[in-house]
Amino acid sequence: MEANDTNRPLTEVNADNMPETSVTTNEANNNMAVHNTKRTKEDIVARLKEISLDPCNADKQEIDSLKQSFYKMLHAEQDAAYKAYIEAGGAAEDYTVKAEPLEGAMKEVMAQIKEKRNSIAAEQEQIKEENLQKKLAILERMKELTENQGDTNSIYNEFKQLQQEWNDIKLVPANKANELWKNYQHYTEKFYDMVKLNNEFREYDFKKNLEQKTYLCEAAEKLAEANDPVSAFHQLQKLHQEFRNIGPVAKELRDSIWKRFKDASSVVNRRHQKHFEEQKEKEQNNLDQKTVICEIVEAMEYDTFTTFADWEEKTQEILALQAKWKTIGFAPQKMNVKIFERFRAACDEFFKRKAAFFKAVKEEMAANLQKKRELCEKAEALKDSTDWKETAEILTKLQKEWKTVGPIAKKHSDGVWKRFISACDYFFAQKNKATSSQRSEEMENLEKKKGIIRQLSDLDASGDTDENVSEEIRQLIKEWNSVGHVPFKEKDRIYKEFHGLVDKLFDKLHLSASEKKLNTFKSGLGKTENLYREREKLMRNYEKLKADIKTYENNLGFLNSSSKKGNSLVGEIGKKIERLKGDMELIVKKIQAIDETLANEK
Repeated sequence: MEANDTNRPLTEVNADNMPETSVTTNEANNNMAVHNTKRTKEDIVARLKEISLDPCNADKQEIDSLKQSFYKMLHAEQDAAYKAYIEAGGAAEDYTVKAEPLEGAMKEVMAQIKEKRNSIAAEQEQIKEENLQKKLAILERMKELTENQGDTNSIYNEFKQLQQEWNDIKLVPANKANELWKNYQHYTEKFYDMVKLNNEFREYDFKKNLEQKTYLCEAAEKLAEANDPVSAFHQLQKLHQEFRNIGPVAKELRDSIWKRFKDASSVVNRRHQKHFEEQKEKEQNNLDQKTVICEIVEAMEYDTFTTFADWEEKTQEILALQAKWKTIGFAPQKMNVKIFERFRAACDEFFKRKAAFFKAVKEEMAANLQKKRELCEKAEALKDSTDWKETAEILTKLQKEWKTVGPIAKKHSDGVWKRFISACDYFFAQKNKATSSQRSEEMENLEKKKGIIRQLSDLDASGDTDENVSEEIRQLIKEWNSVGHVPFKEKDRIYKEFHGLVDKLFDKLHLSASEKKLNTFKSGLGKTENLYREREKLMRNYEKLKADIKTYENNLGFLNSSSKKGNSLVGEIGKKIERLKGDMELIVKKIQAIDETLANEK
């Protein structure tokens, strides 16, 4: 809290020009704040009503502190209500601050206090102006007495009466106080210096004044050790008022008694100033701490909060910062409300974004739940299907799609998953029952193909290369092609092993490349529907080759073979025609192999 003008130490002045009015100050903010924190809002309003009955003697600092405490409690209650609303799932944009009935009563009584204090202040200004005129009249009369050479006793008594009247007059306009005091001191000292009094009487008066001022010096010196520097400062102001009301001492003692009193005052003033400087430093430190807390909340990286756990973690941080905030004392008065409003705005922004996130997540979860229910319906519609292969593929895709759907509310998660997996499990259980005989057949086919591989291995080990071996190989290839499917996981391995042996044996028998291609083609013949498509493809290739050969043969009729270049081109075209005819012959044999396979399957 910054000390205002009334909280500053007394200006050190010479005894000859001491101001008429004393310096006043208000109670420290923190002392009053500590007292007010023990009150309720009702107590504060009640206390303000008491003050409104006698606002003239009220301490403005207490009034301001009561008002500040009222709104601090009100804001704390409103923040708690807002937080409870948000945590209960309410939307920030729908929140409305509830009116506080006591706030109207508080404003009304504050208006009454202000009006009365303004009225009293106006009356005091009028009184000060009247007092000024009275003191000016006293000074004029004192001036006349200092120039009067009449009866000393009567002059002295009248002068003492004027001093008493002067002391009885209190408040005067502040801008006239110093000038009045200087003139008063001037005429007082001039009177004592000029009027011829009895030495004994004069010495007695000086002695009495010295005793009184010495007592005030001792009282001021004790205040230097007081525990409360603020209270000591206030008491010092009263001592100053008493000191200036006491008449002069002997001329040779005036400076020394004033110096003693002034030195004691300086100690009290320095302690008072130091107290407010320390308080100001403490409040600045509180402001720095609160500023850091504001910056922490304002620096929240909201884009990185993507889960409930992220928001819950940051919520705990915000609550911890709010708890820390409450342990920090007041900031400087001119910044106290501003820094609180900044912190509140940052916290409101956090909880607003949190509410928006939870709302969006709830909507997304509801959409995800709908998607998963639709997948459940699709799975349940397929669970009784007997189209094992196609349905299995569809259900597998549904399971993959299920994994891509985002999370749903925990209360629905187990139920909807059990519904979906139950439909899938039911279908695959039925499929396993229906296809168990098929697996047995595939295992038998695997054993048959393994037997063919063993026979090929025996032929390879024998080293025979006659025509009978070639025919035996063809028979084994034909037998291999007649065996049905094997288990899927064994398909590639057994196929690779078989063709490796066949290629090896054909290499030993020096079969032509065309024949090898034909044998490879025969060993790879698949299902019936695939054979028809393959036969159509071969027929198209056959017709294309036939057209290409015809084109090349027609081109030969236009070429002149008499030149060296023409003869070379004729030779190249002839070779191409031969290669194309070889390809046509291979295609014919492949078509025959397909026809034989189709005939055997029928």
